Amino acid sequence: MTSPKEAMNKWLRRRIAALHGARSLACISCDMSRSLRAVRLALHPSRSFVHGFPKGHTVQRFGTLSARLIFAGIWFCVAFGCASPPSNTKNSCAIFEEKGGWYKSALKSQEKWGVPIHVQLAIINQESRFEHDAKPPRDRILWVIPWFRSSSAFGYGQAQDGTWDAYRNSTGKRGADRDDFDDVVDFVGWYGDVSNRKLGIAKDDAYRQYLAYHEGWTGYMRKTYKKKKWLIKVARDVERTAHKYRNQLARCEDDLDKGWSLWPF
Repeated sequence: MTSPKEAMNKWLRRRIAALHGARSLACISCDMSRSLRAVRLALHPSRSFVHGFPKGHTVQRFGTLSARLIFAGIWFCVAFGCASPPSNTKNSCAIFEEKGGWYKSALKSQEKWGVPIHVQLAIINQESRFEHDAKPPRDRILWVIPWFRSSSAFGYGQAQDGTWDAYRNSTGKRGADRDDFDDVVDFVGWYGDVSNRKLGIAKDDAYRQYLAYHEGWTGYMRKTYKKKKWLIKVARDVERTAHKYRNQLARCEDDLDKGWSLWPF
């Protein structure tokens, strides 16, 4: 069962992502104005942020300066786009240094499912380039008129509706979202674990894990990827990216292990 703290953190992440996604160039100044007003409210000793939190969860009035500063930071995130992709997606250390809570999520998935962090990141990088609301491009009629999208894939991991439903049913995480990084790294770990048990693919084999991820377990068993030279090339790219991420993490993992516990979300 989700604790009130976990529910609140999840709600905050969703609100930040939703507000960032809805923001337009015309509204940047008003977003910043509202956010700065929220910061002033957060720092005011007589105000609280109870209004607007998820129903069913009690939020105590934050009397300490540290708590008020945390909420000020949240609203700065809304203003300046914390839901945006990392600025340097080629370096795993830089990704985790910029996105403070992501390392904790990836490490938790690794410990739960056994799929290494560098493999998780390489798959997500290939699927969405870390765009939280990534979608396949629309097909076009006569090369001009926008039509339907080629699939229901969405979010960091580009999971399709049916696969995501299978994950939620299997894990009991009914509230999991495809645009929530914490949920997606758990999904990638779960998928890799099933691929290991069903297909015998090693959990650290980024090449074969990606082929199974892309083609599905049945497609992999039927070796459908052998007819797709472009896909084999992409899977080799994922393998190289995973290898690069692993080498980078070896240089910063100790610092990340010491530092992630300071991140409150």
